[in-house]
Amino acid sequence: MTRQTDHLDLIRTSCSQVLAGETLPTETARTLLDCRGADVVDLLAAANRVRVHFKGNAVDLCAVLNAKSGRCPEDCAFCAQSAHSSSHVSTYPLMSADEIFTAAQTAQDAGARSLGIVTSGLAPTDDELNVICHAVGRIRRRLTILPDASLGMLTPEKARKLKSAGLFGYHHNVETAESFFPEICSTHTYDDHLQTLHVAASTGFRICSGGIFGLGETLDQRIELADAMRHVRPDRVCMNFLMPVPGTRLASQPRIKPLDILKLIAVFRLMLPDRDINVCGGREMHLADLQGMIFFAGANVTMVGNYLTQAGRPASQDLRLLADLEITPTRSRDVDSPDAESYNASKD
Repeated sequence: MTRQTDHLDLIRTSCSQVLAGETLPTETARTLLDCRGADVVDLLAAANRVRVHFKGNAVDLCAVLNAKSGRCPEDCAFCAQSAHSSSHVSTYPLMSADEIFTAAQTAQDAGARSLGIVTSGLAPTDDELNVICHAVGRIRRRLTILPDASLGMLTPEKARKLKSAGLFGYHHNVETAESFFPEICSTHTYDDHLQTLHVAASTGFRICSGGIFGLGETLDQRIELADAMRHVRPDRVCMNFLMPVPGTRLASQPRIKPLDILKLIAVFRLMLPDRDINVCGGREMHLADLQGMIFFAGANVTMVGNYLTQAGRPASQDLRLLADLEITPTRSRDVDSPDAESYNASKD
């Protein structure tokens, strides 16, 4: 009982401090992950107050397109598209600009505000980049949905070309805590990810970065990742939860409990109060009937439709869920698109 009382006091104090503009100490964040019972509801309520204070009561919806699939030479332990796994996934080269444009139209019609164009592999070739830039230009000219991309590692030259074509955002996960990263991947480094994020931010993209939880990392390492995001300061922090795929090294990894996911989202909101918190892969598998609670835990962005290699659920179900929760989905270009100069000037 004393421990629960201590957690309740800590939750209330932490919420007040964050709302007042103070930074939640790392040690406090780690302690909050241990709350149990009735205190979990208080933690979620605190995170929800912080969400509404900094982000209002609107939610962004994004979608993703697997524009080039399979046979990636990298050895990421969770990835079904890795050539090092024995997973059975569709393998195909880069889609045409027409196919990418059609997918963007479909995502826009489903209510998504942005579309992430994703390709397997360490980095796009020059020819692939030309196709993507052509598609991005058409999307910006003819649609209202905002084109984002996740194309692996970026050079300054490729980043500038994407920016000139009209790309709005760049998504690049660091995947997990730096201390755990060698257990997940050996073919590139954590610093490689940070360098790409630096290039993308310097070019003026909206940045989305984060990782996957449930890879075998400790609770301390989950907080370590949140701390890394405080230093990277992406506009949007991406939280995925491992969907184990047969044929990958993590195929038998146990699932994270639903309440542990909600607590983690809440703590990320308290640690990163003014950032977008985007809950993506794994919410259907892990949360089931509790999916609506991600918003009351602090999320203000979620992905609709299918993921890269696994099915999500129809966007209509998520739109109905938001309506039931009396949360408004933002529409495409409700917020002005930043160019490089205004983006960098607004970063704090």
